[in-house]
Amino acid sequence: MESSDQEKVVAVIMVGGPTKGTRFRPLSFNTPKPLFPLAGQPMVHHPISACKRLPNLAHIFLIGFYEEREFALYVSSISNELKVPVRYLKEDKPHGSAGGLYYFRNIIMEDNPSHIFLLNCDVCCSFPLTEMLEAHKRYGGMGTVLVIKVSAESANQFGELVADTITNELLHYTEKPETFVSDLINCGVYIFTRDIFTAIQEVSTHREGQANIRHLSSFETLQSPTSRALPVDFIRLDQDILSPFAGKKQLYTYETMDFWEQIKTPGMSLKCSGLYLAQFRFTSPHLLAAGDGTKSATIVGDVYVHPSAKVHPTAKIGPNVSISANVRVGAGVRLISCIILDDVEVQENAVVINSIVGWKSSVGKWSRVQADGDYNAKLGITILGEAVTVEDEVVVINSIVLPNKTLNLSVQEEIIL
Repeated sequence: MESSDQEKVVAVIMVGGPTKGTRFRPLSFNTPKPLFPLAGQPMVHHPISACKRLPNLAHIFLIGFYEEREFALYVSSISNELKVPVRYLKEDKPHGSAGGLYYFRNIIMEDNPSHIFLLNCDVCCSFPLTEMLEAHKRYGGMGTVLVIKVSAESANQFGELVADTITNELLHYTEKPETFVSDLINCGVYIFTRDIFTAIQEVSTHREGQANIRHLSSFETLQSPTSRALPVDFIRLDQDILSPFAGKKQLYTYETMDFWEQIKTPGMSLKCSGLYLAQFRFTSPHLLAAGDGTKSATIVGDVYVHPSAKVHPTAKIGPNVSISANVRVGAGVRLISCIILDDVEVQENAVVINSIVGWKSSVGKWSRVQADGDYNAKLGITILGEAVTVEDEVVVINSIVLPNKTLNLSVQEEIIL
């Protein structure tokens, strides 16, 4: 089938900014959260490589309010690697998920795409974009939302929605409801036709009209502080587009049966690193390490080792371990469920379990850095910030250590500032 203007697609990935992701500290002190490595690849790389598999992909845009210099290097290297133009667009101020799309509409529509994918950088899933596109074309609506079934107890942490069981039309949408509405939730991955820009424009115009009326009615201004606080050009996709357009034969759902998580905290990033490593078996098996302890280290389960890392053959690594550039792993080391960042040294017979070891850190001989692995608890995984030194025979359990600290005594369930 020949590629035509009508078939071109573009992808927009929302990456947020430094005021977001504060829960990701101390790791976000060093690197923007979207560039933090999961399974050895920057977080944003996973949605980008899913977009790359789309037929007729013309362009990928990253929208956020980080400084451009923070993304410049990554954007140029990923464009060259994937042979797809990737461009970072910096918002002058937050416009909301739909407002950001509208703010850059002329740039996004330069290639005259028929469909626009919109993805959030901090969701972890298999990104079934091609299947979504096919379903979206069958539905014939303005937009399709990726959804997943979750437990009734956890549903109210997300946007809950009701869909027609036969047509999959989105009938009702509510963001983080106080009472149970549905066990179907919004995954933060969307596809739209170009009509989305008209819909956003309508919301903005309506809000402008409301603002003008409100100037006349001081009583309503007092009654409704929330609507008064929203600028005309701040448009949220969920509350301002999905809710009002639900039940109007405009929006549809596509349910994923695969994994899905939100990456809000370092604990969840360790869990998601493991999910992506497991997915590499199907998408990128060449990225997974192998070894039986003869010439190279013993590898158990899914493990990524950067080509520049040096791992002693007597070490035992895995499952769910990601080892970054220039890492040195000594003899007899045991690594389980951890992310080891650039330039770290793990010395002989040290053990690291359920932990993230920050850039340029050092774990001494016979020391242990570990946690119980509750990804949702505040101290469920141990985190060493940048350039932390754990001296020989020191044990660090369920703790967070801020950058540039030296630990010569064992600690448990502490935050070392």
